[in-house]
Amino acid sequence: MPAFAAASEFRFAAHRQTDPMDIETARLFLAREFPQNTCMIEEIGPGTATLVQKVGYEHLRPGGTVSGPTMMMVADCAAYIAIIGQYGEVALAVTTSLNINFLRKPAAGRDLVARCELLKAGKRLVVCEVMVLSRGIEEPVAHVTATYSIPPGWSRETADTSSGYRNPL
Repeated sequence: MPAFAAASEFRFAAHRQTDPMDIETARLFLAREFPQNTCMIEEIGPGTATLVQKVGYEHLRPGGTVSGPTMMMVADCAAYIAIIGQYGEVALAVTTSLNINFLRKPAAGRDLVARCELLKAGKRLVVCEVMVLSRGIEEPVAHVTATYSIPPGWSRETADTSSGYRNPL
C-alpha cells in the first residue's frame, strides 16, 4: 500500500462508520432534515460525495453565468453529504468556515456538479475540499475549502437522540 494511501486510511479510521451510508438513505435523510434543498446526490461514500444542482433562471446573474451564491450552496451541500457519508446522520454538523475561489465563468446552460473529499475527519472538526464544475466541462469553475464542526458529545450510538433536534417542517 502506498504511503499516502496508508495515511488516508489512518486519518479516517477513528471516525468511519461500520456500514457506509448508501445513496438512498442519504437522500431520505436530506429530504427529511433539509426539505428546502434543491441539490441531488449522485454519489456518496465514506468521506466523499458528488452532488448536482440543476441550473435554472433563478440561479443566473447578469452576464449570463451562474451566481456565486449558487456555487457556494452546492459546494456546502456536497461537504455536508460527504460528512454524513463518513460519520452517519449527524444533522447538526455546521459550517464554521467556507472559502471559495472562482476559477472561470460557469456555463449558464449546464448543471453544476460538486465533488467533495474530506481532507481531515476529526472528533470535532472536519476539513473538506470541493471542486465545482459545469456538467460536461472538465475544468473546474470553483475550488472550495470548508470546515465543519461536529456537535459536542455526538456519537453514532446517540445519533438519533443526542441533539433532540427534529426539523419542524
